[in-house]
Amino acid sequence: MIKRTAMGIIFSNMHDNHLGSLTRGRTTGSVPFGGRYRLVDFVLSSMVNSGVREVGVIAKSNYQTLMEHLGSGREWDLARKLGGLTVLPPYSSGDNQGIYAGRLDALAGVSSYIQNGRAEYVILADCDLIANLDFQKMIAFHEEKGAEITLAYRREKIRREGNENISVFEVGSDGRVGQVWLSPQTEEEQNAYLNVAVMKRELLEKIVEDARSRNKRSFTKDILVEKSDSMRIYAYEIENCVMRINSLQDYFDASMALLQPQVRQELFPSNRPILTRVRDQVPAKYGLGAAVKNSLVADGCIIEGAVENSIIFRGAKIGRGAVIRNSIVMAGSVIGDGARLEYVVADRETTIRDTRTLVGYKTYPLFIEKKSVI
Repeated sequence: MIKRTAMGIIFSNMHDNHLGSLTRGRTTGSVPFGGRYRLVDFVLSSMVNSGVREVGVIAKSNYQTLMEHLGSGREWDLARKLGGLTVLPPYSSGDNQGIYAGRLDALAGVSSYIQNGRAEYVILADCDLIANLDFQKMIAFHEEKGAEITLAYRREKIRREGNENISVFEVGSDGRVGQVWLSPQTEEEQNAYLNVAVMKRELLEKIVEDARSRNKRSFTKDILVEKSDSMRIYAYEIENCVMRINSLQDYFDASMALLQPQVRQELFPSNRPILTRVRDQVPAKYGLGAAVKNSLVADGCIIEGAVENSIIFRGAKIGRGAVIRNSIVMAGSVIGDGARLEYVVADRETTIRDTRTLVGYKTYPLFIEKKSVI
């Protein structure tokens, strides 16, 4: 297949309000996941694996951790003189104070970056998806249909609660998008928009300029809903593994799903690796009393207790006699001797003292904030 030239634009902050304490002090894109990754790694790696060599990451607030993680883009082969990786911080002007309210607002703030792009197509994507996407296939579908805009979607049941950021639409037999709804109120299986779109760069420039002149801010409401009849908008179904992180519960469920071999095989195929920032650390160390079952343990950990159905991030320490079940322990956390954790999400550098017991529930995991001491 001849690779079509495309540039990527990633929105790093669009879902901050939905993840509670997970995004207190960090963007959605920099939320840790799977023992060694950040959420931005999945969509960024998908773009790179699809031949994209020009990516802009739009930041809004609390993006220091994101910038530290992305660096120059070297790990993704995006440290380049032409194109490469660019972090796009808020831009303040006379009519834009830098803190955008929607995707069109954000794109207007980086309009010069879009205009200076060299690619024919633009891929727009959020950071809330755990997936390994082939954008070349999506662009090929886009060209085959003669579409102006192509939207990625999947069939899924939508919860009535916490669906403010979710849109669904009708899909005709030819793949064309019909009516679009925001925040659906039915739990039936529907065509759920994944906030991933492909279009020509020149068209995006026109859309952004028109939106700016009319004070339009929402790509979904002001473009997809209003213009689904007048524009050639098509839907591209994603059939492989996709997990949406739209709440703390979604984060916990997606993390636990990684413990299933089939999910890992779909997300991490050898020919399409998920890339991340490299940290030189020693392998995990297991003490004489360690017992680990069906868990992911990252480099640099010291395990001296029992770990079952859990994810332990880099540099975490599990003390003697401690029992960790169905939990997530993030980087640099210390779990004391004899402590017991079940259905717990412990953020970075958390300290749980000796013999403490913390128990959540499968549908209501207990979240411990970053650098907490219990």
